[in-house]
Parts: sequence; structure tokens; C-alpha cells
Amino acid sequence: MFATILPLGALLSGTALLLLGSGLLGTLLGVRGSYEGYGDQVLGLIMSGYFLGFFLGTFLAPRAIRRMGHIRAFSFFGALFASTVLAHAIWVTPATWGLLRVATGLAVVGLYTVIESWLNATVEGAQRGRVFAVYMVINLAALAIGQQFLRLAPPESFALFSLVAILICAAMLPVTATRMTQPVMSPSERLGVRRLFRLAPAAGVGSLFSGISIGTFWGLAPVYAGRLELDNESVAMFMTVTIVGGALLQWPIGRLSDSGDRRRTLAIASLGAAVAAAAALFFASPNGVGLYVVYFLYGGLSFAIYPVAVAHLLDHVAPEDLLPACSTNLLLHGLGAALGPALAGFAMGRFGPGAFPGMLLVIHLLLAAYVASRLLTRTRVAAGDAHFHAMLRTSPTAMEMLPEVDAAQDELEESIDSTAADPTEGLAEPEAGIREQ
Repeated sequence: MFATILPLGALLSGTALLLLGSGLLGTLLGVRGSYEGYGDQVLGLIMSGYFLGFFLGTFLAPRAIRRMGHIRAFSFFGALFASTVLAHAIWVTPATWGLLRVATGLAVVGLYTVIESWLNATVEGAQRGRVFAVYMVINLAALAIGQQFLRLAPPESFALFSLVAILICAAMLPVTATRMTQPVMSPSERLGVRRLFRLAPAAGVGSLFSGISIGTFWGLAPVYAGRLELDNESVAMFMTVTIVGGALLQWPIGRLSDSGDRRRTLAIASLGAAVAAAAALFFASPNGVGLYVVYFLYGGLSFAIYPVAVAHLLDHVAPEDLLPACSTNLLLHGLGAALGPALAGFAMGRFGPGAFPGMLLVIHLLLAAYVASRLLTRTRVAAGDAHFHAMLRTSPTAMEMLPEVDAAQDELEESIDSTAADPTEGLAEPEAGIREQ
């Protein structure tokens, strides 16, 4: 295991430094925006800008990387990210911050794409699952630790913005200094949204609603915590506890999903997240430990919805469609993430801070109801043998590291080779896809 991970140290250490800075920045902007007197609706729109940029970047970043090469592209996106961070502290206006968040989202997805495509091309197929797991652990750990840097200086000062920029620049050092061979990045394909919903509707709806809830959390959780009059140290702990819950509870939920119809696990996780949100709305005191317990559970349940949806998708998609379907699924998640903060900001501006857990409650209840209706009306038999993988939404390139996708690509290559040897072979084979009763 270590023999596999050690040569990738430059990419993984760059990822850790990047996520330390990125994790801190999102929380810092929520706290600083509240300090500047921005309303919840304004902050919601500002935070949606990041996810809009991330969404657009999934289309634009691969083209830039193919044109510039991985090292130059990483330097380009890193410089863009660091520049936007410092600009937040210089031009403190809602309109400027909104534009800067779009640019930040585009830069971050560009950095993700460089790292993930490089990992993909470097790691052999048999080791990709392990590398993917380590990569996601680093992502979650760095995001959780980065929140604690909020304790180091007042949010209204320039110091924390400078710290984020320093971390981003530090992330560029090991990656740009590496002697690893730069890979060639091939164009990616996507599956039509209608076809995705025909193949695995629960996966598509689950990813969309997961995007709304996760985007709402990352965008407005610091604002919500501030409206509850938590101090900066408590806001940092609130964010860290939720992320840690999201990291730790994914594995037992994943084991449950591997034991049967994943839609059942999807419904249970959604309903559990709704119960946790209801507890936060009606029972958890801002001054007590109960708030942290409730959001630890909420993070664990809500963060697991997207990876369960991905595993369900892998179960019911033909090998040739796995990667395009995963890319489309990720775009649905990104679309939901762009909508979430704007909707939650409007609700909080209208009904107060309680609208934050209230919106999360409604989102997860709707998802649980939809998946339950599918369970009652449709029996699904998995077409593949996929497994749950703990993950966060990053770039479409990350999906290529999944063992199921790698195995499917090998299977397709073997099929192409055998067909070339015997053009009549496989003509009578039925098309792989959904099997419903």
C-alpha cells in the first residue's frame, strides 16, 4: 500500500494543502459576510456563485488542461485561486464577492481535475481503489482541519485571507516541482440526462437533492451558526464536527448499502438526515452540546447520500456507459449545489435562521418519499457488482479511479479486441442495461 502511495506524495500533499485553504475560505466568507452586515439572501447568492463556477469549470477546465498541460494548468488555476482569495479582502462588496466566488469555483475544479487526472494516469488499475480511498480521506480530513484555522485571527482582518492564499501557493510547490510524467488527458463523454433517469432514476434524483443539501451546508452553515450567536471558535467546531460525522458514518452506511437494494439505504439515510434536521430545528439548543451531536449525525447521513447514489448508478448501467453516466450524475449534483445556497438564503432571509435546518428537513423528506415510492412500485435487479466508495463531489475525472469503472473499461477494450479478431462474435448478445420486474 505505502509503495503505491509514496510516489504520489507530491499530488496528495498538494491536495491536502489546497483543501486546508479551500475549507477555511468558505467558512471565513460566511462569517466575514455576516460581520459586514450582508443579509441572508445576499450571502446565499454569493455562496451559490462558487458552485456555479464549479459547475461551469467541469466543462472549461479539461479544455484548458489539454491546451496547457498539467503543470502549467495547475499553476494557472492556483494563481487564479490565490488572486481571488486576496481580492475578497480588498474589495468587500456583495457584487464583487459574487463574481469572485464564480472565479474561485472555476479555479478549484480546475485544480481538482489536474490532480485527479494525474492520479488516474499514474496509478495502475489494481491499485486505483486504494488510492481513491486515501485521496477521499485526505479530502475530508483537510476540510475538517481547515475549519480550525478560523481561531487564529479575527475574520475582519487580512490575516486569514493571507493564510488561505499562502496555503494555495504552498500546494503549488510540490505539484509543479514533481518529476512525474505528465499524462495526456482525453476528452470525456457524458450521458444524456433523460437516459440517465431511464437507467437509474433514484441515482439521478438522489444526486440532485444531495447537491442541494450539501451546497446549502457548505454555503450557509457558517452563516447559520453565526445567526445562532456562536463565536468564531464555536463556528469552527460546528463545521468540523459536521464534516467528521460525514467522514466517519459513510463506511457503516456503505456496508449497509452493499447488503441489498441500495434504494433502501438511500431512503433510510435521507429519512435519518431529515430526522436530524428536525431535531436541530425543534430541540437542539444553540448553547448546548446537543447542537453538535445533531449535526454530527446529520453530516454522517447526508454526506453518504451522494456516494450511495453513485453506487446505485454503477449497479444498473452497462459497462460502456459507466463513466459518461457518472459524469452526468456529477453534473446533476453540481446543479443542485448551485441552487441550494440561493434557495436557503432566501428562506433564511424570510423566516430566520430556523429556515436553514427547515430547508434541509424538507429536502431530505422529499428525497426519502421519492425513493420509497420507487421501492414500492419497482423491483430492481442489479446488472453489475458494484461496491460503495466513500467520496465527496470533486471533478468527473475522479470517477475514473473507481475500480468498477476501470474494470468496465478493460472489459470494453477486450471486447473491441475480440470483435476486431472475429467481427461476427457477440452479435447475438443482448444489450446490457436495466432489468426491472
